[in-house]
Amino acid sequence: MNTDRADDSARPRPAEVEGDASEYGGYRRDESTSERLDRNFSEQLQELRVAQAGVQILFAFLLSLAFQARFTELDGFELVLYLVTLVAAALAVVCFTGPVAAHRLLFRRGVKDFLVRYTSRMAVAGLSFLAAAVLGGVMLVVDVLQPRWLAFTIGGGLLAVGLVVWVLIPMSIRRRTSDPDPVGPAR
Repeated sequence: MNTDRADDSARPRPAEVEGDASEYGGYRRDESTSERLDRNFSEQLQELRVAQAGVQILFAFLLSLAFQARFTELDGFELVLYLVTLVAAALAVVCFTGPVAAHRLLFRRGVKDFLVRYTSRMAVAGLSFLAAAVLGGVMLVVDVLQPRWLAFTIGGGLLAVGLVVWVLIPMSIRRRTSDPDPVGPAR
């Protein structure tokens, strides 16, 4: 038995120290505003890297479709769906790379708070366009291979799952927890 360690049950948990007994935690950092902005921006860029890789692959796939022999067999609905999906993927790429361009143009200008807010907004916009592109891409492929009703059924199912995972669950947790920085970059 190790007697060198203090009894962990007697130590207050961070949530108890902060006075927040939320079941979703009460984790807080002791950091300056500059440290928080630097950390937030770094975390946002990591998130964008993950999403950007996927959207670039999807975008490349969509660009190559127009040069396939069977592309001329698409009907009017499929062509419109293809164009909407292609544009959504392009807009997602623009949104996901926008913060990098902004950072480069604004480097060492003392506007990290703006960059964190801007990056957050661009990430949300990029994710919205990515969702539309993924949904449209799946619907297009299913519509070419199977009856149109199945494309709409699968598309509706993906939309429902996406809304639950990307929006409803995070928003329900957000409503139940307090904003640790009500005047900070999240707004």
